[in-house]
Amino acid sequence: MAFEELVTVDSHEDHQRMVTYLAESRQPAIVIAASGMCAGGRVVNYLKAMLGDPRHDVLFVGYQAAGTPGRAIQRYGPRGGYVALDGERYPIHAQVHTLGGYSAHADEQNLVDFVRGIPVPPREIRLVHGEAGAKAALAEALRGAVPGSKVVVPA
Repeated sequence: MAFEELVTVDSHEDHQRMVTYLAESRQPAIVIAASGMCAGGRVVNYLKAMLGDPRHDVLFVGYQAAGTPGRAIQRYGPRGGYVALDGERYPIHAQVHTLGGYSAHADEQNLVDFVRGIPVPPREIRLVHGEAGAKAALAEALRGAVPGSKVVVPA
């Protein structure tokens, strides 16, 4: 495979130059920038520079948790809303798209099977990541699968 036009940005200085170039030019580009929920990292710089421009598109591949900038962009972008990034409001005029079904996380059954497979069951399992309903359902499933373990869902 040949990707003659592929540019890899390694340094912070090169990243800042690329953000400025792409925001100011009419050069078409696809930027692949990772930060699961748009809460930090280089993707935030691209979003700040480009969300306000209707020439741009933002494509989410996978899930954006409630309360994150990624979810706010998904929810309010199609309605011409805004998102708060680093304490400032940025209008969303870019097109927003989501491809579902590409989560890298295990589902409930995979997690239950994993815990069941531990030779000596854990004394305590703490569920600290995810939305309240999903955590509650997983807690119940784990309580049934490993009754000797205490399953805790912190508030």
